[in-house]
Amino acid sequence: MLVFNWLHVPSVNAREDVPATVTNAVPQAEIVGSQRFTYYFWDVYTATLFAPEGKWTPNKPFALKLDYVRNLKGKKIAQRSIDEMRQQGISDEEKLNEWMSQMDDIFPDVDEGDTLTGVATESRHSAFYFNGRLVGTIEDEDFTRHFFNIWLGEKTSEPEFRHALLNNNN
Repeated sequence: MLVFNWLHVPSVNAREDVPATVTNAVPQAEIVGSQRFTYYFWDVYTATLFAPEGKWTPNKPFALKLDYVRNLKGKKIAQRSIDEMRQQGISDEEKLNEWMSQMDDIFPDVDEGDTLTGVATESRHSAFYFNGRLVGTIEDEDFTRHFFNIWLGEKTSEPEFRHALLNNNN
């Protein structure tokens, strides 16, 4: 009698776990780190950071994939992003309003199981994918820096989360 144990065996090659949307935008993409984000006591998403050879630097292409475990409105995601940018010291209301409008146009409502992936491109622009499909870009270096600093910047509101995403490397 044969008995099969269906256990997950970690991949030897970290690139096997990289979605096509990431490999197309981030050369030699590998996972840097991953962490579940919980707001108060609600799990919201699992974030995974990808970078060339698994080593993140802010001036190279990278991707941040958010796998949602609860339903959220796109407008709420955009507003939270603006709130986080303000908390980090961005005070140009005209620029924040412009970015809010752009994110409102891009970010869809998400349901449990959906994925949003943000890519910081070689040209320092942002591309956003919903469940693997491109849904929009923002061609503004300042936006790209400030948006991804929500998770990866030194002034993040979640330093332990940042530490886990960067896998103790920064």
